[in-house]
Order: sequence, then structure tokens, then C-alpha cells
Amino acid sequence: MKYEPINNNLFIENIKKLKNHLSSNSIAIFNSNDIPVTSADGTRSFVQQTDLFYFSGVDQEESILLLYPDCHDEQHKEILFLKETSELIAIWEGAKLTKEKATEISGVETIYWLQDFESVFNSLMARAENVYLNTNEHLRFASSVESRDRRFINWCKDAYPLHTYKRLQPILHSLRAIKSEIEIAVISKACQITEKAFRRILAFVKPGVWEYEVEAEIMHEFLMNRSRRAAYELIIASGANSCVLHYIDNSLQCKDGDILLMDFGAEYANYASDLTRTIPVNGRFSIRQKQLYNAVLNVMKGATEMLLPGTIMKEYVAEVGKMMESELIDIGLLDKTDVKNQDPKNPLFRKYFMHGVSHHLGLDVHDYGDFNRPFEAGMVFTVEPGAYIREEGLGVRIENDVVVTEGKPLDLMATIPREVEEIEDLMNA
Repeated sequence: MKYEPINNNLFIENIKKLKNHLSSNSIAIFNSNDIPVTSADGTRSFVQQTDLFYFSGVDQEESILLLYPDCHDEQHKEILFLKETSELIAIWEGAKLTKEKATEISGVETIYWLQDFESVFNSLMARAENVYLNTNEHLRFASSVESRDRRFINWCKDAYPLHTYKRLQPILHSLRAIKSEIEIAVISKACQITEKAFRRILAFVKPGVWEYEVEAEIMHEFLMNRSRRAAYELIIASGANSCVLHYIDNSLQCKDGDILLMDFGAEYANYASDLTRTIPVNGRFSIRQKQLYNAVLNVMKGATEMLLPGTIMKEYVAEVGKMMESELIDIGLLDKTDVKNQDPKNPLFRKYFMHGVSHHLGLDVHDYGDFNRPFEAGMVFTVEPGAYIREEGLGVRIENDVVVTEGKPLDLMATIPREVEEIEDLMNA
């Protein structure tokens, strides 16, 4: 892997936490993702299933983690099943993990090859009563592709119909919402790489460059700093494209007088970062651009201060909406009288600020977490207000990644330029 090894205490401790949530005499199973295919014999690069990684650190396809805390046989309380290297694999792909290396990475002592899974699993299922199975229960998940987890659920229930089956996801949404010090350090590393990319493009952007050229500069910096990929599809949106929330074509030329909205983040060791910055293509904000930019920045600063233990997401979003409403009145986009008479269920500011304020961040960009759960120390959130004037082809979004602590929020992107003067100075240095 390109990234530096993660301290395996992370995975050892994560397994310990999970065990405390399992019913007695239970097995829990985690499967890796599939290698995505294209057509003919084509494939895309492998991206690990994040739950498997969270408990093992294994970054290899065709892997299974089995946990059976109450097993009478000590060596079968935690087992990793891995793909064995054949001579053909060694020649064409390179060797897979050895058993010794897998233990070093994960802290799991018992390693079997994948071909042993069914016989070992059958012997353990003869004693176990409950089986915890995993599937994607993220509120925003939508896919018609059948995952490895889903295929395993079908196989397992067909082969062992009389066991009691339980869901892992509610437990994982609780555990993964709180990040350990090791996780926060890895996310911080991803943020540092993202900062390097942003500073690089401040010196690169000028009238005439193409959105895809900006994307290329970002990806160059990611790869040079051990990031294997972007944490999500890059949004490089100039001019009117800045008002398209999920614009990913990145195909147009950046023109003099345009604004350039960039939403990107490096992935590091499977952990995500998520940054948005909006800059002037020619290096100087116009009066109107600066007006809208500072309005959004004021909301961002106010929202960040609210990321405190005990805060409720619904109340937080409502307060941020009021901040945005006030800012939009101040710059003349909203009329105070109209706002006073608006439908509370459909506030007028939503015309200009129609998306969410924050989401959990971690192994997934939109990471696990219950929005009805009060904020707690260790949670990591994005803060990303935006305002979009489609009639003017002018959109601004500013986003940082912030850790909730027992005291003041910890902004992992505090050193990334965001003030108008900072951006203009660096673009004109």
C-alpha cells in the first residue's frame, strides 16, 4: 500500500468494542468488497469495504473476518480468511498477504486461507446460536449492484436456516461515529495532503485553464503524498457550474471574471477528507463575489462554533439556517418583510442554500452516525454552508472538517486559507 502502516491497536480496540455489543454465543461476519468490473476482462482499482477495514486493517479483496467471542477454542475467537497466493497470482499480480503479515497488520492471530472457510465456519455454526450479518444500511445508499455481503447473507441463511440472524449496522453506526485518537490522526493526515493540493492550485489557476487541468494538479499532489485516490469524485466548477451542487464533468474552460468552486479531498489509508474552497479565476474577487463569499464564510464560522457536545443536529441546522437568512438579508438577496411573512416550513433562504450543513466524516465521506444522537467528543463533521445565485451564475461553498471535543471544536483544516485576503495574496504572489 502507498500509505504508512496504521497502528494495529486501532483494530484490536475496535474488535473489543464490538464484542461488548454482541449477544452471547454469537458469530459476526465481515466480507470484503468485490473488485469492480468494467467490460471484457477489465477491472477498476479495489476499494475495501470499510467495516472490514475498521476491524482488521486488511486492504485486500476476497477477505473475511469472523468473530466468535464465546468460542470454547481460543484460536477461533477471531479469524481472518485470506486469498492464498498462487504461482499465477504471484506472476501476474504480485503476492498477496502472508499469514504473518496479516497478523502484523490486524492483530488477529488466527489466519486461514479462504478455501478453508466453509469447513471452519460449519464447525463453528454447529455451536453458535446467533449470527450477526452486515449489509449497507446508510440512509443515502442506493445501488442495484449485489454486494459480496448481500450474496453471503443469501448463502448463509440458505445453508443455516434455523440460526437467529441479527443486524450489525446499528452497532456499527454507534461505534464508528466516535473516532479514536489514531483515527483522528489519519484523517488529519488526509487533510494535510488536501491542503498541499489547494495551495498548489492557488498558484496554478488563471484565466484560460481548464477545469480538468485543475483536477489533474490536485490528483498529482495527492499521489505524490501517498494518497491513492480522491475520497470522492472531484467537483471543479467554474462560472455557472458553481451553482450545480454535484457537478463532476470538470470539462469547461475557466474564464476571466469567473468564480471557481472546488470540492475535493484526499483519501489516506482509506480515511476521507472533504474540503470546499471557492476562488476567483483571475486572482481577485469582484465586489459581488466578495459580498457573497464573506456571507457564506460568516455562516461557516458561526456553525463551527456550535459543534459542541450535547448539540442536536436538528437544532444546529435550524440555527445555521437563521444565520444564513440574516446574511442573505444583509446582502440584499432576501427582503426582511418577505422573510417575516414566509412559510416556516419552506423558508426563503432555501432558494439559495438548499443542501445540508454537516455530515459525519471518517472511513466514508458520508460516514456512519445517527443524526438524532447528540454530538459527542470524538465525532468528526464537515461544516459546509453554501449560497448559490443561479440567475447570476455565482455559487459559493466553503467547507472544513472539524472534530467535536470536550472543549473548543478542533478544525483539522484551520491552516487552509479561506479569508479573501489570504486567497488573493497567494494567487498573486
